[in-house]
Amino acid sequence: MKIQILPATREQAADIAQLIMMAMTDECCLYFCGDGHGLTDFHRMMTCLVERVDSQYSYKNTLVAMVGKNIVGIAVSYDGGQLHTLRKAFIESAKMFLGKDHTGMDDETQAGELYLDSLAVLPDYRRQGIARRLLEATKKRADSMGLPYVGLLVDKGNPAGETLYTSVGFRYMDDNVWGGHPMKHLVL
Repeated sequence: MKIQILPATREQAADIAQLIMMAMTDECCLYFCGDGHGLTDFHRMMTCLVERVDSQYSYKNTLVAMVGKNIVGIAVSYDGGQLHTLRKAFIESAKMFLGKDHTGMDDETQAGELYLDSLAVLPDYRRQGIARRLLEATKKRADSMGLPYVGLLVDKGNPAGETLYTSVGFRYMDDNVWGGHPMKHLVL
């Protein structure tokens, strides 16, 4: 199986949005939804955010793992110093699509790191080195942007995720809380 890691395109937005939601988990996606809204509404909003260039979830911030013409994995990352500017699109969209105001969200990153917001691989393609290749490509992206490291948050209840990250060289930096979950801030 030949796997290619490529910059995403706008036309891939719906598939990318689905994988971002997989990385976030249904529980987290539903947390962001307002009353009377569900995963279909959230996917519609996320697809629009991926299509934009001024969103943290933009296709411009996304690497895709391709097998043939199929997207089998994604890595979404952006300059942590741009979080507040990029998050405006999410806040505006959540108000419009979901009727919920997320203006007071906690910061999950800061200046000086390429923040890995979302990493996901389709279940049928896991344990084949795709996530590792996406992480390596993300590190190269940080280097090309002049950012000293890649940072991410991993849920303390996700030891498998932490094992993956540490196996490619991520190390513990500090503790964090995001979305009500205790997290570890790891850097590479």
